Amino acid sequence: MVSVPAENTMADPFFKIFRVTAEDALKIEESPNDPHIHDFEELLIGAEGRIEHFIDYRSLEFHAPFVSFITRGKVHRIKPMSVEGKCDIWAIGFASDFIPGTTFQLYSYYHEHADIMIRDRECFDRMLKLTWLIDGEMKNRDPSMAVVRDLLKALLTMIEAESDKYGSEEKKYPKVHNTAFKNFLKILEENFRRPEGVSFYAEKLFMSSRNLNLLCQNILNQSVSELIETRRMTEAKNLLIYTDKSVSEIGFELGYNEKSYFTNVFKKAAGTTPTAFRDEMRKIIS
Repeated sequence: MVSVPAENTMADPFFKIFRVTAEDALKIEESPNDPHIHDFEELLIGAEGRIEHFIDYRSLEFHAPFVSFITRGKVHRIKPMSVEGKCDIWAIGFASDFIPGTTFQLYSYYHEHADIMIRDRECFDRMLKLTWLIDGEMKNRDPSMAVVRDLLKALLTMIEAESDKYGSEEKKYPKVHNTAFKNFLKILEENFRRPEGVSFYAEKLFMSSRNLNLLCQNILNQSVSELIETRRMTEAKNLLIYTDKSVSEIGFELGYNEKSYFTNVFKKAAGTTPTAFRDEMRKIIS
């Protein structure tokens, strides 16, 4: 979501909230709005209107009521649009450690899909009330970030509960699994460029490779190797679009010593070669 003038500005370096109206949506439509990356988590609560969301290198459209979650570091672009002259979308940005332990649940729900439609309007209205309460607190001369944190926790818990209703599997895990998976994601983020395998991550977590694989399969239905590859391919796409590095340079930077091997892995994951992907995505962005 691009920044727009709003009554509410950041009152804390770890948190912000603003509202996009029909007038704001028109301004965004008329201004440059390229795919971008931000270094915080972003939650969108769509009460009116619709969005065109470009994320994970595909574009999807969602009508209100909806909730979107964009994890830190993901390339995305939001185009808010009015429906029958109405648009009302709240954007909440917060640092990953604003609510410690939250990233695990959000990542598991929103892995490879950022947006969910809320079918229960009554439930959505309660989410909206919490959003209004957060905004109200932030408008105070000296807002209590403890209050904001608790309200955001309640909002995220409500979203998680609503997601459970429509998920194909129960996504409830013991706290120890939450901690282990969150630590795995942290270690992965620090090391995915290195040519390390499953045993490296398992040793860092004081787990067996088998147990780490079971943990990842239970949570995201992917093996550790698949998650490592997914993270590398996401970074490869970012580098192809936003740098002028050659395919060989990008492959080497991500631990692939041979261009042909990197090209084959990329084509299997993305359905096209790195060069063709770069050309196509730059056309879309421009």
